[in-house]
Amino acid sequence: MKLSLVVSLTDKYKRGRKQENSSRINTLPLYILIVILFVLYILFQHAVLFSAVFGIALFLIIIVTIVIEMGGSIREEGAKKSLIELALAIVIVVALWFGLKFALNTQYPLNVVPTCSMLPVLHRGDLVAIDGVSNAAQLKAPIVNVSAKEWNSTLQNFGSEFLECVAYNASTGNVSSVFKNGDELVLYPFSGVGGILQQNQQGGNLIKYQCGLAQVKTSSGATYNEAYTKSITIGNTTIQGDRNNSIIVYKTIPQDYFYKIGDAYIVHRVYAVIRAGDSYYVLTKGDNNPGLDIQFGNYPILLESGNSYVEGRVVMVVPYLGYLRLIFSRQISEPVGCNSTIIHS
Repeated sequence: MKLSLVVSLTDKYKRGRKQENSSRINTLPLYILIVILFVLYILFQHAVLFSAVFGIALFLIIIVTIVIEMGGSIREEGAKKSLIELALAIVIVVALWFGLKFALNTQYPLNVVPTCSMLPVLHRGDLVAIDGVSNAAQLKAPIVNVSAKEWNSTLQNFGSEFLECVAYNASTGNVSSVFKNGDELVLYPFSGVGGILQQNQQGGNLIKYQCGLAQVKTSSGATYNEAYTKSITIGNTTIQGDRNNSIIVYKTIPQDYFYKIGDAYIVHRVYAVIRAGDSYYVLTKGDNNPGLDIQFGNYPILLESGNSYVEGRVVMVVPYLGYLRLIFSRQISEPVGCNSTIIHS
């Protein structure tokens, strides 16, 4: 009698487990598909159509997987228990986020490299951890002192500082970033308003640019020479870019060209810091860009304790993880400039 009861209970348990397992959708193929799509998305970044297709498919499959997993959890464990587990997971994530904010002393301890302007040091899709910055002493970069009067005078006509180094052909009148035989290196207003300037015609500008050539290598292996800012002069101080300087994440402002084209934040290297009276302003440049950010219509970044546009300096990099954020923020297609890299000596 006891044996038959045990057998009966065992059979009932097995039938219950079988029904439970049969009612749950197997999501393992979806996870495998997510990994495959993620790898394909990264491999086909240079192909706009393929990257868009793989990115959108990856986004949709992730959403479907989450919905299925939630549905299965509710059926097996009940809505109440599933909601409790979900709430607990959210609490843990929030606690970790605030823990990172406290440890790294910044409102945004994690960010993502959205473009290829920092190649070859940082790649698009890299996840970066950043440490808060409250004063210029925390940044590795040269500091140049200017008077408050000089700075205020510069602010009155800051557009005159937006000058690009370009290749100019006098016989054709052509202006280009690519340098060819017969060209000369000159400066050209980023706005396009006004004519070319010789490098000795920068007048009373606070920041003066010295142009040179940089060799650029494309993804196909071809190389060409590009007009490049090799140094700047502020007062009597000449500064060349140093790839040992700090890399920071900063917020753009509405007046910036980067802001107008949709870049809310930038991950670039500090080129120099200007001290004007008691205020500090940061000049930045992407390692893979031919000029400083200011040369492309962006204002220097104010560094001020408690009210800074500098979110922090990069202290750690994790490759690839940031792609998920780019996909979910609809930054799927690879931006211009990812198919070429400046060769640094």
